[in-house]
Amino acid sequence: MPSSAGPSIDTITEGGRVTQVGEGQEAEESAPPVMTFGAPTAGEILAERYELVEHINNDSAGRLVWRGVDVVLRRPVAVVLRYPGGDSATEMLQAAVAASRVIHPNLVGVYDAIDEGERAYVVREWVDGRSLRELVAAGPLDPARATAIGNAVASALASVHATGMVHGNVHPGTVMISDDGRVVLADARTDGDDSQENDVRAVGGILYFALTGHWPHAEAPLRGATAGHGRAAIVDAVRDASGSIAAPRQVRAGVPAYLDDLTMDLLDPEIASPSSDVLAAELGRLDIPTEDHFLDQTGTIRFSADPGDDPSPLAAAGGRKVAIGIAGLLAVALVGLLIGISAFGGDKSPDTQPVARPSASAPAGGGTSAPAATVGALNIEDVRIIDPDSRTRNELDDAEKVIDGEEDKGWETDTYNAAKFGGLKKGMGVWIDLGAPHSVKSVQAVLSSTGASAELRAGIADFPSSSSGDKQLVASYTMLIGQPFEGHDGTKMTFNGFDADKQYQYLLFWITELPEKDSGDGYKIGVQEITVQGS
Repeated sequence: MPSSAGPSIDTITEGGRVTQVGEGQEAEESAPPVMTFGAPTAGEILAERYELVEHINNDSAGRLVWRGVDVVLRRPVAVVLRYPGGDSATEMLQAAVAASRVIHPNLVGVYDAIDEGERAYVVREWVDGRSLRELVAAGPLDPARATAIGNAVASALASVHATGMVHGNVHPGTVMISDDGRVVLADARTDGDDSQENDVRAVGGILYFALTGHWPHAEAPLRGATAGHGRAAIVDAVRDASGSIAAPRQVRAGVPAYLDDLTMDLLDPEIASPSSDVLAAELGRLDIPTEDHFLDQTGTIRFSADPGDDPSPLAAAGGRKVAIGIAGLLAVALVGLLIGISAFGGDKSPDTQPVARPSASAPAGGGTSAPAATVGALNIEDVRIIDPDSRTRNELDDAEKVIDGEEDKGWETDTYNAAKFGGLKKGMGVWIDLGAPHSVKSVQAVLSSTGASAELRAGIADFPSSSSGDKQLVASYTMLIGQPFEGHDGTKMTFNGFDADKQYQYLLFWITELPEKDSGDGYKIGVQEITVQGS
């Protein structure tokens, strides 16, 4: 029923800012009309919570897309409705429920999925921005930006695949770039024909589209779209007489050879695909900013089929050097990241992937085993606050107090109106740089009060201190150390789940839930001191 009690939000009027990715692919003129009997109207509140503000469009899958607002949490939402509900909406609702279980900075948040019989609807995060399809309509992207987008999509898929699920709908219409630069993947629509490998192959399509403006799978229509008609259509890739697509470098000048090779390998069914987490790590390596904003010479690490050959990057102007498949190549590359990537620049060591150490029982040269290194407090070279979801970034001060040796001084969050950062953020954290790889025994965080939830992650690289950089950092720090602390009843959290055969340089103490303040209203936490034990 209509209501004026809920808050309203301004209409977005800039071109291309209301498509809302996959759900917003508009129906072509010849598409079956959307059932409108009993259709909602502006001002109606669904489930006594979600006020419909503006009808955005209908898509060719028969769904209505609305911009709305959650009148409880007072935040904008996207509401996707389907008529009728019941069996016809099962796939949509099941995909939404599955997606809601995975929280990641590069995935659109799914808040609710409701079946009322005569209609069903999914409520998800509203993203102010435009889809990759719309962004590239103005022209192909530069290699650096294309790589960053591919990295974000691969990172999102890695989090989905880690749960055993499949996204099943990766294409330029479901990849959105928000106005603040965040890249998010939306509209999972899995079915029996989907697979994690297909998701990974689709990242190759995303890279190809971003670099060339052409979609290499246009012969297979996008879901919810009809190839060759209307705004939903995407230009097919250039093909030779046999139907093979042209490489990005053949379509457009300026594409680095190794990025060209990686893209084409992902699209080649004859070459084994890597897992999504391996691909995300490799794209993350290529996405690390340099003074020239992109790696002009250093490419993906690839190896020949002969195990006796030395590994070497592809020559900058060389053709494709397919040998043992990128699944094996990238996996080996991750283990050997410390080799030959000093071009990443800066004083910080780039070899931040935890690496295997020689066994003490078999020292090089056949000598006697070296004595075990003494475990003690490790020096923390750098520390800063990670806050990927804030536009104001006004909670970054006092990070140095976390490592000053004084537990009565520290860094603290602002006060929020709910434990999960008032629904405004997925978390905040303290990033730690040990200066060089170390064997780490444990990490202890001393907090200002009990009741907080947090986890410790390890990563492979540093990122710029910016909202975008923080998003990339959180997305790439996927290695959990030990088990997360949920609603911890003490003020000290000790993480000791480190692999004794690996070394670590970059760590992230990531806070996921705040405790209620001892006095006054609200939720907040202070991190008084963080210490690292190791050798």
